[in-house]
Amino acid sequence: MAIDTTTRPTAPAGASLDTPRLSTRDKLVLFVLCAAQFMVALDFSVLNVALPRLGPDLGMSRSALQWAVTAFALPSGGFLLLFGRVGDLYGRRRLFLAGLGLFGAASLLATLAWDPASFLAGRALQGLGAAAIVPTGMSLLTTTFPEGPARDRALGISGTLLSLGFTVGMVAGGVLTDALGWRSTMALLTVFALIVLPLAPGLLPESRTQGRPRLDVPGAATVTAGLLSLIYALSTAADHGFGRADVITALIAGVLLLIAFTVVEARATAPLVSLPMLRRRTVAWGNVGGLVTFSMMSTVVFVLTLYLQEVLRLSAFETGLVFGFQGVLSAVAGTFAPKVIGRFGARRTLVGSLAGQGALVAALLPLNAGSWSVWLATAAVSLASMCHLGAIISYGLTVTSGVPDDEQGLATGLVTSTQQVGITVGIPLLGVLATTSDDLLQGVHTVLALDTAIVLAAAVLIGVGLRRGQSRT
Repeated sequence: MAIDTTTRPTAPAGASLDTPRLSTRDKLVLFVLCAAQFMVALDFSVLNVALPRLGPDLGMSRSALQWAVTAFALPSGGFLLLFGRVGDLYGRRRLFLAGLGLFGAASLLATLAWDPASFLAGRALQGLGAAAIVPTGMSLLTTTFPEGPARDRALGISGTLLSLGFTVGMVAGGVLTDALGWRSTMALLTVFALIVLPLAPGLLPESRTQGRPRLDVPGAATVTAGLLSLIYALSTAADHGFGRADVITALIAGVLLLIAFTVVEARATAPLVSLPMLRRRTVAWGNVGGLVTFSMMSTVVFVLTLYLQEVLRLSAFETGLVFGFQGVLSAVAGTFAPKVIGRFGARRTLVGSLAGQGALVAALLPLNAGSWSVWLATAAVSLASMCHLGAIISYGLTVTSGVPDDEQGLATGLVTSTQQVGITVGIPLLGVLATTSDDLLQGVHTVLALDTAIVLAAAVLIGVGLRRGQSRT
């Protein structure tokens, strides 16, 4: 039986539909959880602008710089599902605190790095800490705030800061690198961890699955190895293409391992992933929506960064300002998204947000080398990001609403795995069409057209899929 996240209780005539006020303690809990999520989102982008200075300082070649990103992406994406389930079984708060401590120590190691090996070790440990923080933090949020307006509001704030963190990282990375050097970007993350870690133990409640079933070790091994293989292949392909032997080998291994994972889960007595859960239309179609919105929006940001700097000749700082305005409007959207979801339901909001994102990406197609294009790019990508934020919040609600507390870690692990895979997949699959094109502007147009088509097609398919699921409830 599918779970209906569309319908909401109707208030009596004259009653307020505003979300309830949060208590002081609820606000502090939300601050700790959202600050941790913001810190991880910041880490996805804060280092990008600093890479050209980091390489010569540490003696890393240009071809080796991709590992500054890949070393973080591999463990952060590969261990999400495993750590989400470990948190379910042995304590989400405990694993969240361990992840925070590891992330802070790793950020300090990256700040003080003396050679490429020490820096990449710090980045890999940051990724491992993030893999523990993200699913357990989301699980603590969904189990702390009951389903309904309170959870909608909490997820709205969390989604806003998640989107804002990525954007702020792009702006802050340029400012900090110019003013204090690349190490300051890693020091910023250390400071964040030092602020959040002392507050968390006294505020966050412990929660875990009752009964502590055995951990599905074969399932954990196959899904973690499969995700690691796919993320490695896609991250490497973004810089070197899909023709390399290691990329092809990793892709094939990743697909085979994930197939093996489904076979293992079908036979396991205590599976890491409940296949019946994946057969829920809300879970399946909700995650498709998340995959599309993350992968396609990250692609738009990537190609627009190239376009603004290489076609319009904007500086890195000016480019950061364009995306800074995008972040402001995303924050505004986050304040309204829970009310929109309360009015129309998570399913309709997801479909409508994807349709809006696709239409606004289509508005970028007239971009050319004229100076007026910077205004079109700023307006269209900012409005598209507002729709993108609506999709982020509503797909998380669609997937997790109605899921029992003892499976929240699994559900949020799927949500965050979709997010990580989406961010990783989009640029290699579409962004490479711009970077390998002889005419960059033409390549950007090709990517934007394909991006538009994929998002709009997904909106239609998800709308039909969720409507069928609703009709059977």
